[in-house]
Amino acid sequence: MKKTLLIAACMLLASDVWASGRDYVSIVGSSTVYPFATTVAERFGKTSSFKTPKIESTGSGGGMKLFCAGTAIDTPDITNASRRIKKSEYDSCMKNGVKEIVEVKVGYDGIVLANSKKAPRFKLSKKDIYLALARTVPDPKGSKTFVDNPYTTWKEVNASLPDTKIEVMGPPPTSGTRDAFDELAMQGGCKTFPWVKAMKKTDKEQFKAVCQALREDGPYIEAGENDNLIIQKLEANPDSLGIFGFSYLDQNADKIQGSIVDGVEPSFDKISDGSYSISRSLYMYVKKSHVGVVPGLEEYLAEFTSDRAWGEEGYLAEKGLIPMPEEERTQVGKAVNELIPLQM
Repeated sequence: MKKTLLIAACMLLASDVWASGRDYVSIVGSSTVYPFATTVAERFGKTSSFKTPKIESTGSGGGMKLFCAGTAIDTPDITNASRRIKKSEYDSCMKNGVKEIVEVKVGYDGIVLANSKKAPRFKLSKKDIYLALARTVPDPKGSKTFVDNPYTTWKEVNASLPDTKIEVMGPPPTSGTRDAFDELAMQGGCKTFPWVKAMKKTDKEQFKAVCQALREDGPYIEAGENDNLIIQKLEANPDSLGIFGFSYLDQNADKIQGSIVDGVEPSFDKISDGSYSISRSLYMYVKKSHVGVVPGLEEYLAEFTSDRAWGEEGYLAEKGLIPMPEEERTQVGKAVNELIPLQM
C-alpha cells in the first residue's frame, strides 16, 4: 500500500514539475504544416481555457532532431512533417527514450513551382525540372553518361520555354518539401530516360545520387525555411521560380501563379483527385508520454482532428490543406483518440 502511495505521489510530483516548467503545448517542424498548425493553435487559444501553443518552423528534419532528443520538459510535444518519419529518425527517438510516438496524418499537399503574375505562367514537364536543376544530367550528345549540367536558360532545356536564366529558389536539405521534391519531381524527371530508370534496379544508391543531387553552380538557390520570403523574392524578380507547398500559393494567389506540370495545374481539386503528380501527405508526430501531462496537448489534438478543422468543409481547407477522404479521417482520428503508438 505504501509503495503504491509513493508511486502515486511521485507521479503527481512529476506532473507538478512539468506544469510549473511549461504550461503550453510546444510544436516544431515543417514549414509546410506550420500555417495549418498555427491556424489551429490560434483558434484553440481563443476558444479554450488553455494557452495558445507555441510553434517553430524548423523544417521537417530539424523538427525531428528536436523531437527525438528525449522526453524532458525542454523537448517538443509535437513535430510537424511534410513527409513520413524516416526509419533512422524513428530509431533515434527510440534510442533517446521517446518510446511511444503517435503518427497523425493530417491531409495532403501539392508542391508547386510558382512565379510572379507579372510574367507568363510556366508549362513544365518533370523532365524539364530535372534537366534544369540536376547537378549532373545525361549527356546532351546522346551517350549513356552523365555530364555536369550545361543548361543556363530554360530555352536550352526545352525550346518551348522562355529564353530566361534558370533561377529557382527552394528549400534546404533539412526540409520535408525538399525530400518530397527530390523524390517526386527530380526522380520523376530522371526516370524519363529509360537507361537511367533501369539503373534504379541495378544500383539504387547511384540512381538516387544522379537523380536527386541539385546543382550548386547558381541556378538553384537554397532559400531557407521561410516560404513567405520566397514569395517576396518572386515579386521582386519575375523571371525566377520558387518551390513550396500549395497552401502558400493558395494564400498568395493575387501575387503568384503555379506552373502547370505535365499538363496539370496545381489546384485544390487536381491535388485532391491525384492528377497533379507532385503531391504528398502531411503529418504530425506526438509524444504519448506528454499527453495528460502538458496542459492542452490532448485538447489541441482533438481540435486539429475535428471535422470543423480538417474536414472537407473545415477551416483548414480554406487555408489550402487538401482533406483526406472521410473514411481515412475516421481511421486516423481513432488512432489519435486511442493514442496508438507507431510501429516501424
